[in-house]
Amino acid sequence: MGGRLALRHVVTGRTGGGRSTNVNAEATVAEAMAEPRLVEDYHTETAHKRRFPSSVEIWDETLRDGEQAPGVHFTPEEKLRVAELLSEMGVSVLNAGIPVVSEEEARAVHRVAHAGLKAKVLAAARTVPRDVDAVITSGATHIAIFVAASQVHLKYKLKMTEDEVLQASVDSVRRAKEAGLHVAYVTEDTVRAPFPFVERLYRAVQEAGADRLVVADTVGIMTPLTFRWFLKEFILRVQPKDLSVHCHNDFGLATANTLTAVEVGARAPQVCVNGLGERAGNASFEEVVLVLESLYQVKTGIRTERIHELSRLVEELSGVPVAANKALVGYNAFSHEAGIHTHGILAHTLTYEPIQPEIVGRHRQMILGKHTGKAAIVEKLKERGLTAPDAILIELLERVKTETESRSKSDLQRFLHEYRTLFERPGLSDEEFWTMVEAVGLRTAKT
Repeated sequence: MGGRLALRHVVTGRTGGGRSTNVNAEATVAEAMAEPRLVEDYHTETAHKRRFPSSVEIWDETLRDGEQAPGVHFTPEEKLRVAELLSEMGVSVLNAGIPVVSEEEARAVHRVAHAGLKAKVLAAARTVPRDVDAVITSGATHIAIFVAASQVHLKYKLKMTEDEVLQASVDSVRRAKEAGLHVAYVTEDTVRAPFPFVERLYRAVQEAGADRLVVADTVGIMTPLTFRWFLKEFILRVQPKDLSVHCHNDFGLATANTLTAVEVGARAPQVCVNGLGERAGNASFEEVVLVLESLYQVKTGIRTERIHELSRLVEELSGVPVAANKALVGYNAFSHEAGIHTHGILAHTLTYEPIQPEIVGRHRQMILGKHTGKAAIVEKLKERGLTAPDAILIELLERVKTETESRSKSDLQRFLHEYRTLFERPGLSDEEFWTMVEAVGLRTAKT
């Protein structure tokens, strides 16, 4: 690469306008090679430290872990809509849910599994026979069998010994393999479990037939450096045939840790659209895919131009708003207001954007507000074929600033109040729950 950023994603002609110019790809490459290098790519300096797998399979967890976000519920029909789009976009594996949870969940998994999708449909099960049987019945071709591994889980949640967990795991893997399923084996809290037990457990399930081993950072406590050490040690001790990771975002490191895993050879990074999931969420689908594609030039098979469409669909169906400053899919991700930034963008988009917004199905916006500069006014007037002398431009700029600074924040404050009311306590209210309690014949003590 010689230090040049990936041409497919980053190099553009100067726009002379708010949106990037659509140019022939070959012409773009030729132009880029003809002009002096504009930006350096130091990822090439560390390329020798990365050991990417021969291929990457994006494993999407939006319909399972994403749905476990507080207050989120997908109907079977909604799950199918998301699954169809994920499959069309090139997702390799998608987790449709845990069929043993309820009749509706079983119906949802069955519907997705029989939809004729190109993506491999997976369903999840605990190390319990009826859970595994529910996946077999669902028609899913892949299963993720999961159990906890850390001592705190074994002692206080499972109330099982290490040997009991191992035996239940081996039995479940064998049961699934006998039914012809592709088996991924997952332990919750892998990275806080004793390594001797982790090694013994994973070796046993792989010998029992598990096709893919999954390491989970269930409460998001790994950092990239420590996770790199852990995974290298895991690979050395266990020698997995196929490796996947599942990272949570409790400290905001899920994407970074997932990318670290791919860098050391994990083939199937698990992700959720918009970073949806339990508590602070999971590794973000869009972030993981775009870093691999744009910064590392690793092919994921994902049609990235539909990422915005996917994000909006999941936002709508989950009811969880995407943060305005969310990377790539947030409303501000390709918006510019500050005068210095808009001037730079109008001169050349590389000044303040790492990729073209069209790569993820977006368009850039020039926002008129307090921080707007004269260049943005000039560009805005062009939309209607107008030009203006400097004195008029200055007057317009002052009017824009005065208007935006004088606006009331009452609408935003009302929105924030409603947002907090909805999301600080999602699910049923206490009143609704106690009404249900009385409906089933229980009477609460009078206070």
